[in-house]
Amino acid sequence: MQATPTPQALVPGTVFLVGAGPGDPDLLTLRAARLIERAATIVHDGLVSDEILALARRDARMISVAKSRARHTLPQEEINALLVREALAGRDVVRLKGGDPFIFGRGGEEAEAAREAGVRVEIVPGISAANGAAAASGIPLTHREAASVVSFVAGQCKGLSDQDWSGLAGKGRTLVIYMGVRTAPQIAEKLMGDGLSPAMPVAVIENGARANMRVVRGPLAGLADLVADHGITSPALIVIGEVTQRDNSALARIAMEAHQ
Repeated sequence: MQATPTPQALVPGTVFLVGAGPGDPDLLTLRAARLIERAATIVHDGLVSDEILALARRDARMISVAKSRARHTLPQEEINALLVREALAGRDVVRLKGGDPFIFGRGGEEAEAAREAGVRVEIVPGISAANGAAAASGIPLTHREAASVVSFVAGQCKGLSDQDWSGLAGKGRTLVIYMGVRTAPQIAEKLMGDGLSPAMPVAVIENGARANMRVVRGPLAGLADLVADHGITSPALIVIGEVTQRDNSALARIAMEAHQ
C-alpha cells in the first residue's frame, strides 16, 4: 500500500510595508505602485487616499484598519497579529500606510512583530507627509537664509507636556508637528513656555499635496485660533519657523494646476 504523502508546510508570505505618500498617486514610488496593483491582500490605513486604493486590482481583498480619535478599528497589537497571521497562511500582504512607514507610521513595530514570527518583511519607503505637504505648499523645510535644521515631532500623544522640545524650534530651525490639530493650544503654550517668540511664523497645511489642500498662516500665539477659525481637520501638519515666510506658494499652485 502506498503511503499518503505528507502535505508540505506552507511557505510564509511576505509583509510589504509600503509608504503611500501624502495622497497623490503620482507621488508613489514605482515599487509601491506595482505592489498595490498586483496585491491580493491589502491592509490599509485611513490616511491612504481613495485614488491610491483605486489602483488595486478588482479582486483584491481590502482590509481597513483606519483609526480615528473616536474609534480604533483594531489596536496596534491586533494589526501586528493580523499581518503575521496572513503571512503565515502563505499570503503576501501589502501593508499600505500614508506617508512613510517609518515616520510616525508604526512601521517599526509591525516589522519587529513580523520578524519575530519568522515572516519576511520588505520596507518600501514613501514620500513623507512633511516632505509632500511642504513641497506642495511651496515651503522649503530648510533654506540657507532661514533654517539649517528640521525636526519632526508628534503632537498627539500621551505626556505631551512632559516632552522636551527645547531647542527644536527657533532661529535657523524648522519644527514640523504631525497630529497636532487637536492639541494646537497646548502646543503653542508649550513652545512659548520654552521661550519661543509668540511672533514666530507658523503655517498649518491641511490635506497636503491633495486637490483640496489648504494652507493658513499666522503667528505662534494665534495658532489655536488659526486652527479653530479655519475649521482645520486632520490630516494636517503644523510647520513652525521662518521658512513658512519663504512664500513659493505661487510656484506651488502653478505646479499643482499643471498636474491637475
